[in-house]
Amino acid sequence: MALAELAGALATGQLSSRELVEAHLRRIDEINPLVNAVVTVDADRALASANKVDELRARGTDLPLLSGIPMTHKDTHETAGMRTTYGSPIFADNVPNRDDLIVARLKSAGVISTGKSNVPEFAAGAHTVNPVFGTTRNPYDLTRSASGSSGGAAATIACGVQAAGDGSDTGGSLRLPAAFNNIVGLRPSNGWIPHVVPGNPWEWLSQPGFMARNVADVALLMDLCSGPDTWGPTSRLDLGQFSDLDTTTDLSGWRIGFAPDLNGQVEVEGEVAEVVGNSETVLTGLGAQLSHEAPALDDAAEVFRLARAYEFAKNYGHLIVDHADQMKSTLRGNIQAGLDLGAEDLFALDAARARLWVAMQDYFSRHDVLVTTTSQVKPFDAELDYPDALNGKPISDYMAWVHATSLISATGCPAISVPAGFSATGLPVGLQFIGPVGADARVLKVAQAFERVTNHAQTHPPL
Repeated sequence: MALAELAGALATGQLSSRELVEAHLRRIDEINPLVNAVVTVDADRALASANKVDELRARGTDLPLLSGIPMTHKDTHETAGMRTTYGSPIFADNVPNRDDLIVARLKSAGVISTGKSNVPEFAAGAHTVNPVFGTTRNPYDLTRSASGSSGGAAATIACGVQAAGDGSDTGGSLRLPAAFNNIVGLRPSNGWIPHVVPGNPWEWLSQPGFMARNVADVALLMDLCSGPDTWGPTSRLDLGQFSDLDTTTDLSGWRIGFAPDLNGQVEVEGEVAEVVGNSETVLTGLGAQLSHEAPALDDAAEVFRLARAYEFAKNYGHLIVDHADQMKSTLRGNIQAGLDLGAEDLFALDAARARLWVAMQDYFSRHDVLVTTTSQVKPFDAELDYPDALNGKPISDYMAWVHATSLISATGCPAISVPAGFSATGLPVGLQFIGPVGADARVLKVAQAFERVTNHAQTHPPL
């Protein structure tokens, strides 16, 4: 069931919160030995919370919309009184005393926190594996990756443990797992869910956001959980109207740039390109005016490289002196690259971001949205750190297979992945819709129109 349906069933007494939480916990027990998606469970506290919600509802108390709905949270999002490991041996027994803002807002909306979902170490990487909990597997093929870094959350949602969940996205960590698991993942514009003190309040490349089995649930969570915060200096001061989506599938008058490989700026695996290419006729069938123009993203790789290094150093640089031997080598490299940045690098980053901003403003003066592939490859062997080949050519640069999402991250634009279809062997493929900064509602609207006429998300994993 979707979030709104669950909320309605709870509000009308068709379902109690305890029944829902118990079903949620049973489903974790059923699927977790196979996919390894949920790494911490606090059943006692969740059931006690469910009982409290049921008592309040029986008394006629006015409750928040999602009261009594269970949800696990990404294990890089701090949860007060519940273990948060970041997928790292350094924090294997860490129990925070505060909630991250996204968790706090979900709780304010009534969500019952039940546990944590698996991540790569410090969310560094697009394959969910770490030395604390091991590998999360793809529910459509258990030999394949669930992607990352929100891979545990994506597999949990795909398997029907919960309707939706929170995640975060630096280079594609909401969108890529969504594509690999046949669900929806939105990377919002900066400031809707602001970064706040005492964290890194000026952070912009990494974004908290949501995943679900449909666009409407992502939009609902954005409505409930976005907005300014006193301790978030980059807060957007306007209020979004995300779930105000009409049910039409008429895109007449929409100007869509359809460029699955960004006109050669990224390489896409042949079968993925074929599946994504089929979406062109869907969009024209909805009435959209398509062009094949792509924005000039010449500066995007450099912006992403420098900003990612800076944010890793700012967030985790203090750990490298005493705990370097407990970190994977790629994580150490990312942090050290940030610590090695000099003034000239930061000047170059600012200049490149400015040029990239101009390029995207120019592009969106002629287009309402841009459409690309989400992942450049199909879900790959879960025993690999990352895919070792693309179209028969060895991959030597780790980032080469995630450029379709990481280059978009560098622009700051909102981007959503929705199910686009399946490979010949039944592996999910995702389609990415991108809009101008702040136009998250526009991106949600066109994604929902596509979703309504394709119904790819209705093909659930065989678990």
